[in-house]
Amino acid sequence: MSHLDRTSRAAVLLRIAVLGTFGVLLAACGGPEPADLILHNGRIVTVDSTAPEVEALAVQGDRILAVGTEAEVMALAGPSTQVINLDGRLAIPGLIEGHGHFLGYGQSQMILDLAAATSWDEIVAMVEEAAAEAEPGEWITGRGWHQEKWETVPEGTVDGVPTHHGLSEVSPDNPVLLTHASGHAGFANALAMELGRVSPETADPDGGAIVRDAGGNPTGLLRETAQGLVRRAYNSWRSEMSPEELEAELRQRAALAGASSLAHGVTSFQDAGTPFDEIDLLKQMAEEGTLPVRLYVMVRGESLEDLEAQLPEYRMVGHGNHFLTVRSIKRAVDGALGAHGAWLLEPYEDMPGETGHVVEPLDVIERTAALALANDFQLNVHAIGDRGNREVLDLFERTLPLEGGPSDKRWRIEHAQHLHPDDIPRFGALGVIPAMQAVHSTSDGPWVPVRLGDLRARYGAYMWRELWDTGAVVTNGTDVPVERIDPLASYYATVTRITNTGEAFYPGQALTREEALQSYTINNAYAAFEEDLKGSLTPGKLADIVVLSDDILTIPAEQILDTQVVYTILGGTVAYENPEALAQR
Repeated sequence: MSHLDRTSRAAVLLRIAVLGTFGVLLAACGGPEPADLILHNGRIVTVDSTAPEVEALAVQGDRILAVGTEAEVMALAGPSTQVINLDGRLAIPGLIEGHGHFLGYGQSQMILDLAAATSWDEIVAMVEEAAAEAEPGEWITGRGWHQEKWETVPEGTVDGVPTHHGLSEVSPDNPVLLTHASGHAGFANALAMELGRVSPETADPDGGAIVRDAGGNPTGLLRETAQGLVRRAYNSWRSEMSPEELEAELRQRAALAGASSLAHGVTSFQDAGTPFDEIDLLKQMAEEGTLPVRLYVMVRGESLEDLEAQLPEYRMVGHGNHFLTVRSIKRAVDGALGAHGAWLLEPYEDMPGETGHVVEPLDVIERTAALALANDFQLNVHAIGDRGNREVLDLFERTLPLEGGPSDKRWRIEHAQHLHPDDIPRFGALGVIPAMQAVHSTSDGPWVPVRLGDLRARYGAYMWRELWDTGAVVTNGTDVPVERIDPLASYYATVTRITNTGEAFYPGQALTREEALQSYTINNAYAAFEEDLKGSLTPGKLADIVVLSDDILTIPAEQILDTQVVYTILGGTVAYENPEALAQR
């Protein structure tokens, strides 16, 4: 029995008892009020072991009223009940993005999208076009480039990445900062480096590196914390914006992220790091009723002093009718594998002598852990390399109140991408949640063995099956905007491990389709202390539901990626409808 099963058993038994009493009371009072919404004539998979599959579902207000047979549920219809004929389609719980960057995703839709670029020349051309339209001195920003995904790389690269000269030639009057897909590296042109005071004499900051050519000159590539040198100059430029302009931009970012989330069946979004000032706006939007999806926010980017002073006033659970919860803190121990920033026990296979970067000192993370315990906050630590994961597990083990068994604090390691085999069983034993993103395994799969070598990749990279089998509560997501916010792509990766080359990346680590669905629903809800509200289609829970065009639990695997979201229902209201998918029936 998994830790989740043990924790949920008592709640399930209580829910059954309460619903039984509720039914007796309704009968005594002459029956319930009519349902506001009914779904029927399809396959409804509840992710609730007490009634795994039902014929129909009724909603009243923002809650699930009943599930059962067609006859039982249709008896709850009234004159004003909205009835959706599923026409054989699949309905499942609203999908929960287990780790993403909400406002960052919105921002990524307002800058240059470099994710589809197949060469450096293509990126330079995009910047040249943007510079032709920009005012002198205006910053040009973009995100999504990844050198391992280019079809060709120019000559004269350093660490597999070109130097800034070609980019600087097409943007002499505009500072340029292009963020790596992982977010753990950036590329700056000459003017941006000048404004950031990055020169041959500039020392590498702690936790980062200014990549240099053979002559010691900065190439433009900035790893991990070195990005901050140029980002400070960018933020200084942005400080000239008025408070009204900044708020309008943040609201636009939230609207864009929310609209795309709903279009992909995401009803709840676990945001992996937002500072207090942006949480202030999210709180205001929750109170206004203008947040487009439900958010579970991790506090990020604040000093220890500010955390100690302000955590109590920022703790909120279910604020704004369950649209905003803030009860976790995010830290990062290392960087990303793609940017050679993940902290490894042994050097990189393709960069001997390099073992990655410590992004935040362990003593800072340990002091944050003490603050989390003192203020009843969850602690979620980004760790990708095997050394980073081991250090965080060690820290958790000496900090958490274990009391002879797994902790009930539900602390998380975000990503948990590369583990030493000895550390895999420790997640379940300690009650630590590996908050993973399956789509990373297939997106990164073609080049992971290049970084780690086959042996380390085979027995330590993206170990979904082994973690699940040890009793750990494995969660799922996309890390958007690092990857596209597409739960079906991540679901496909979870059950097939097939990369864009058509080859499976160590397929023995795949999960079953039912397990993959749990990882995107009830497991993500558990990881946010919300399993009594979300994650399954159970009477009394929030009526967050997704209707899919095809049955991803039974169709051939290759058809999963062609499946469309037909309806996204948030709190009993249809928040997204796909006319194209509806027309196909």
